[in-house]
Amino acid sequence: MCSYKKYLQLALGALIVLVQGVSQASGYIDVLDLPARASTLAVSSPLSGMARAGDRLVAVGQRGHILYSDDAGKRWQQAAVPVSADLSAVNFPSALQGWAVGNDGVVLHSSDAGLTWHKQLDGRQIGDLLVKHYSALAAAEPGNEQWPLLAAEGQRLTEQGADKPLLDVWFANDKLGYVVGVFNLILRTEDGGQSWTPFQDRTDNPQGFHLNAIASTGDGLYIAGEQGLLLKWNDVEQRFAAVPTPYQGSFFGVLGKPGEVVVYGLRGNVLRSTDSGHSWTRLETGLHVSITAGFVDDNSNYRLFTQGGQMLPSQGTSAQLLLIPRPGPTPVTGAARAANGALVAVGSRGVRTESVDKTSNP
Repeated sequence: MCSYKKYLQLALGALIVLVQGVSQASGYIDVLDLPARASTLAVSSPLSGMARAGDRLVAVGQRGHILYSDDAGKRWQQAAVPVSADLSAVNFPSALQGWAVGNDGVVLHSSDAGLTWHKQLDGRQIGDLLVKHYSALAAAEPGNEQWPLLAAEGQRLTEQGADKPLLDVWFANDKLGYVVGVFNLILRTEDGGQSWTPFQDRTDNPQGFHLNAIASTGDGLYIAGEQGLLLKWNDVEQRFAAVPTPYQGSFFGVLGKPGEVVVYGLRGNVLRSTDSGHSWTRLETGLHVSITAGFVDDNSNYRLFTQGGQMLPSQGTSAQLLLIPRPGPTPVTGAARAANGALVAVGSRGVRTESVDKTSNP
């Protein structure tokens, strides 16, 4: 099962496919080669992810739209983006350096806090990367049966085209980072995206489940995926090792703080661990709709959001979640606190900003 954001993108992208079909008759241009079109409607168009870049908010979404706001979400401007592919996630490890990922294996980088972007990688290159990397390992270790299989997987990606979505991105700093996506697609960079190393052999994911989200809790780096898949970086073994969980449905996100990790996903399921994933407590949400976004606020409390538009803030050390109803079903796919404390969320209807008093801790 793919992530919620991907479901949303597929549904909303149907119109784009029709338009592209018509445009082929007059000379089709791949979305990877077509810059995002400036639009006054971008702020109310589907958006799928958001991050803080210092005091600036940066949101990404459909048709390559990237928006930024310097006044806590009151006014938005559209950034210059070299592609029109749907974007799924954005991450800024510092105020200036940021990365965004999306459909067709696209990886974008900004060095000016989201004002301008350039393409570092796309799906037309990823298959060749896998072939080259794993073929070299196969030649060096002819007795290892894993390498030819992974090289063959890269060849299949090359033959199938560039349509493999990347679903999330995380950077530790302006050099070290990861991008993750469908069918166990994962790449790592140690030079800020100038080069990428396939990491399919470094995950305990033999069934090739989709990797929906990647995030650090402060003392652990986790990847959440479908069918209960949760991985944690093992620094000794230099791989993402499987972490057993009591839920076998898809996880759409992971977040936490030192000493604690929370994963969330389908049907209102939220799990919390305070011992690095050795044991889990199920947090009662009272919901049966998917939880699709979340962040840790300035008071170290969790803010989770659903596809129905509800917000669930945590309270106290027990991380008890309290449901806050929202007026109207507005799916949320990303959220963040602005510099002035206001809560800003994005989703299928674009940006939604709420005042500070409405989002104060319960």
